Amino acid sequence: MSRSFSASEVRGRCAGGACLVLSGRRVFDVSSFVRLHPGGEEALRARAGTDIRDALDGPPHRHSPHARRWLAQYLAGEIRDGEGDAREEEEEQDHVERWDSAVTAAAAKMMDPRCKAVDEATDLVDWRKPLLWQVGHLGEKYDEWVHQPVNRPIRLFHSDFIESLSKTAWYMVCIVWIPLVLYLTWSCYTSLARGETRLFATFTTAYSIPVHPYCFPLLFVLGMGIWSFLEYFIHRFIFHMKPPASNYYLITIHFLLHGQHHKSPFDDSRLVFPPVPAFLVIAFFYVFANTVFPEAFGVSLFTGGLFGYVTYDMMHYYLHYGSPKKGTYLYRLKSYHVKHHFEHQKAGFGITSTFWDRPFRTLIPKETFGKQD
Repeated sequence: MSRSFSASEVRGRCAGGACLVLSGRRVFDVSSFVRLHPGGEEALRARAGTDIRDALDGPPHRHSPHARRWLAQYLAGEIRDGEGDAREEEEEQDHVERWDSAVTAAAAKMMDPRCKAVDEATDLVDWRKPLLWQVGHLGEKYDEWVHQPVNRPIRLFHSDFIESLSKTAWYMVCIVWIPLVLYLTWSCYTSLARGETRLFATFTTAYSIPVHPYCFPLLFVLGMGIWSFLEYFIHRFIFHMKPPASNYYLITIHFLLHGQHHKSPFDDSRLVFPPVPAFLVIAFFYVFANTVFPEAFGVSLFTGGLFGYVTYDMMHYYLHYGSPKKGTYLYRLKSYHVKHHFEHQKAGFGITSTFWDRPFRTLIPKETFGKQD
């Protein structure tokens, strides 16, 4: 049941630290979202208690339909009858119709009875049950559905044990992998210091190249650079593959790998890669590096790459949950990544930097006011 607010009650709650905003007569309580706001906490708090319709349309930034749907999740009620005017009510009804039209159209036809929704007017799956076995039945509706973000936790598996393996706290990445990075750093440096590592020794001993210990920092940084390319490649070509609408299994795999993150981008238990599946991927790259290169040389590259991965996971978490100061590099990177989630899902694949988006022409264009994607 919708709650009614008086204008004075809205002002009082905002004065007490809450953050309520208005859109015509509708009241949204965005207190829990303030710290996560891409434009910064100050920008949202500055509009507490005010009508934000003009701010949504810009300038400086015109909010996307996904961002508007996101706001709708925080609907708390309406301004009490008699405190608004007829013009505002008419304008607000127009906003409601425009905001909800895309969602209603997406739910016009159900693809499969196993996808029966909790609310057939707004969604295509039953959120009371694990989603992993449902999404494959969405077929041609999957791509649109998965890129309409919601602010709610996702359950993937029936088994509590398997479900626990699919989640992790952000600090577990540091606890598990930083000690390994430190150990491998020491091991590689001492191994190189023995002077036994040589490049091309397999093909020729006369022209093999010795690898001195002072090369380790260079190899470490090169490994980080290799990881940054892998970060881009994996994100663009694996995480953002578009599975065929007729293939239940590829849709399910896509949702498991990355789709669930786009559907619920602020589920903090799924923002970093869980250690158990990460171990399998990391072990593959370790064996690959040892096979292709001399041991200490290859492991040095691997160690830099592993540190790059840890940096990536920590950066990714911060871009979702951090509140960087306006004007800083991290602030711009957070804004860039949020645009990837809410406006440009087919661009902006760099996480720790935008470097690889430039040569591959997937850089998110700078916004021009008046144009809407």
